Amino acid sequence: MYDPVKDAVAKSTPSMTYVEIDPPPELSDLVHCYWEMKTDAELAEDFELHALPDACVNVLFDQHDTSIAGVTALHTSHTTLNLGRSFHYVGVQFFPGVWHRGAEGTVDHYVGEPYDGELPLVETSRVLVELDMEAKQPVLTDFVTNLLAENVIARNPVTAAILMNIDDIASVADMASVAALSPRQLQRTLKETTGFTPHDLLKVLRLQHSFRQDYLLSFADQSHYTHSFKKITGYTPGQFQKKFDV
Repeated sequence: MYDPVKDAVAKSTPSMTYVEIDPPPELSDLVHCYWEMKTDAELAEDFELHALPDACVNVLFDQHDTSIAGVTALHTSHTTLNLGRSFHYVGVQFFPGVWHRGAEGTVDHYVGEPYDGELPLVETSRVLVELDMEAKQPVLTDFVTNLLAENVIARNPVTAAILMNIDDIASVADMASVAALSPRQLQRTLKETTGFTPHDLLKVLRLQHSFRQDYLLSFADQSHYTHSFKKITGYTPGQFQKKFDV
């Protein structure tokens, strides 16, 4: 199954904790993980997160101010986010294609404004703030289950087939084949359910997969890999490995 890496954190960053918890089995085809990212003490300078594209949607809760929450937008290249010197976020990372609200209510930065949408984000955040991460898990599970019942999220057989067969996909034609769709049907379906064209989704999946296995299994040669990696992340593979933990 698709296993995107966490966003890149500079190796020199002190006093910060990042934790992932698996969802229960009945939600494992919808949710990649529940996660928490927080400072353990105030940092000496602003922290910048190098967010990598992964085609996932995240619901975020700001635990320093429970009125602040939101849903992240999708990108095809990196985004640098300034989180300040002290922060505490909790989130749910949904697999590609699961979110059924499209771009409605999404933000293209880490959430910094009070949430005024229809989803119960603020109410959920107020419950989460009183709990440690282990105790947050059942609250997040109830939250996801309610989103499923309201059809805010839904299982997506097309993206599920693609993610389950990611090792066998080297082209958009391969992607259409594993999804049992024509290229034109794939184009329309992916655009509607993920916001990505098949080509853009393939670029993102290739990048993510290159962190988990030999890059030559996803790219034709080293030159192709280096060019694609730098275009998406802003760094060559060597520069990225030297600067960041993932």
